[in-house]
Amino acid sequence: MQQRQLGRNGPMVSAIGFGCMGLSFGYGPATDRQDAIALIRAAQERGVTFFDTAEAYGPGINEEVVGEALAPVRDEVVIATKFGFRNGVPTDGLDSRPERIRQVADAALTRLRTDRIDLFYQHRVDPDVPIEDVAGTVKELIAAGKVKHFGLSEAGAASIRRAHAVQPVAALQSEYSMWWREPEAEILPLLDELGIGFVPFSPLGKGFLTGTMDAATTFGDQDFRRTVPRFAPAAMQANQALADIVRQVAGDRGVTPAQIALAWLLAQRPSIVPIPGTTKLHRLEENLGGAAVALSPDDLARIDTVLATVAVQGDRYAATQQRFVNR
Repeated sequence: MQQRQLGRNGPMVSAIGFGCMGLSFGYGPATDRQDAIALIRAAQERGVTFFDTAEAYGPGINEEVVGEALAPVRDEVVIATKFGFRNGVPTDGLDSRPERIRQVADAALTRLRTDRIDLFYQHRVDPDVPIEDVAGTVKELIAAGKVKHFGLSEAGAASIRRAHAVQPVAALQSEYSMWWREPEAEILPLLDELGIGFVPFSPLGKGFLTGTMDAATTFGDQDFRRTVPRFAPAAMQANQALADIVRQVAGDRGVTPAQIALAWLLAQRPSIVPIPGTTKLHRLEENLGGAAVALSPDDLARIDTVLATVAVQGDRYAATQQRFVNR
């Protein structure tokens, strides 16, 4: 697969990475461990070199699965993980105290069966801990050889600047897709200025942009989308216009809506590396096919013209989660 560099000084990775969260957290019951390992290995065999996990996805379970799956090819891949939630549990609140960051790093090294973390993100900015202290702690971990690169997730512009002044930020991971374009206003220009790569999570709109959902779609008890306003029936109905656009362009190009959504993201910046996730091999192969779809200037202009007329309905997080973003 085509390779991209995350920012000016970040690692070289496959143009599309693999978001491992959904294998054990967020979208329903955890995938059988051996099935999850097999899927991660299938991604690597198909050219994926960038794998994303976090302490909070389980907690710890996702890192263990990723570590076991990638141990045989550890030197051929880039593994990203995250710190920042108390006890590794998002509902427990934030905790980016320096001593906690060091504890998470050591535990992650064990679970990932590795001697270094390639990219260590702060999962969410902690207002109780100066971002300079966070960046300084990761800088110490880099000096100790335990971490190679520093990242932030869902951070606001001011926090990115302050952190970057202490320890260069290799990548920002935040939501970005055709149905969440807020980063275009302030964040993407800032990343260009500072030479920071961008890793969009939920590049398929948490499944919405695949064209497989409508207002009648329901979600299981363990699927966090059932609490997200954007997935309420009325919002889903209103947002079908966007899914229809993607489906039309995909039909014209003879590819799938998911592939158009990913190709659109890749066309926005050369340092953008989306990390779609899945639990199914055929969806993995479909997603990776997005890297081979080259949208023409006319395609992009057509998409952008129509996107400008669509007002996506519904917040992307429940109120209890919204407080954690863009600090």
